[in-house]
Amino acid sequence: MVVGRRFDVQATALTKQGRLAVYPSSRGQEACQVGAVAALGEDDWLFPTYRESVAVMTRGVDAMATLTLFRGDWHLGYDPHAHRVAPQCTPLSTNTLHAVGLARAAVLKGESTVALAMLGDGATSEGDTHEALNFAAVWRAPVVFLVQNNGYAISVPTTMQSAAPSLAHKGIGYGIPSVLVDGNDAAAVHAVVKEAVTAARAGAGPALIEARTYRTEPHTNADDDSRYRDSAEVEHWRALDPLERLERHLTARGLLDDVRRKAIHEEGEVLAADLRARMNQDRTADPTVLFTDVYAEPTAALREQLADLVSREKGGEDV
Repeated sequence: MVVGRRFDVQATALTKQGRLAVYPSSRGQEACQVGAVAALGEDDWLFPTYRESVAVMTRGVDAMATLTLFRGDWHLGYDPHAHRVAPQCTPLSTNTLHAVGLARAAVLKGESTVALAMLGDGATSEGDTHEALNFAAVWRAPVVFLVQNNGYAISVPTTMQSAAPSLAHKGIGYGIPSVLVDGNDAAAVHAVVKEAVTAARAGAGPALIEARTYRTEPHTNADDDSRYRDSAEVEHWRALDPLERLERHLTARGLLDDVRRKAIHEEGEVLAADLRARMNQDRTADPTVLFTDVYAEPTAALREQLADLVSREKGGEDV
């Protein structure tokens, strides 16, 4: 969580320097992301949204590769199959359907894979989420839906998009066991996600977990959050910081001392320095890769266009 926080701060700084096109901070939501991902097995799949960069890194994806999407270099900087991490989803809630599809396929193939679909409070109002929850329940698909309720769907507070007592209540109507958990308690998040993953793997079907947390930074670097929330609210939640909370707990139990604390922070600084160094190197684009992975076998038109491009490059023409 500490390393993820340092990554998040560095990514925000890189955006201000123009090295990233945009970056959605997840500061304040580290307990949800790290606690949940730590509950997954090696063969399970993570289906993240654009705000889950820390979760993606926790799954073993390189920091630079995690930011490829936000740099604007390419659609994806890592191999989804190697890490069992689907591409970060920018459209709201489309990843929920992808997660259900993969989980359903795993059952048909006799695999024990579980899919963890992460989504925000705003995404629960999307039609895709309705379809995903309905199909998951009917098929008893091994999917865990983790709703990180951070209080705002961009500028819209939860109270203005749902009259339900909690977003966890939404799962009940689909016949899905649902749980409400303190999203700033890493141990609690890990426990409920682990229980849901274990049950799904055993054939119990899907689960929906609402983790109550808070986004202490703006929606993205392009957002002015002072227009829709006051500083007193933000400061209230900063005082409930999940990192400080876990640090106090571990220290009180004798599981964290000054030596270990220093080593963890140094690990974060090493990652940040490496990320800065690599981000400050301009990437040399290869336009020929635009023609790869379009079709399993390139069409005649694509082969012709590729040959024309290569010919123009050899002739020194701008492409």
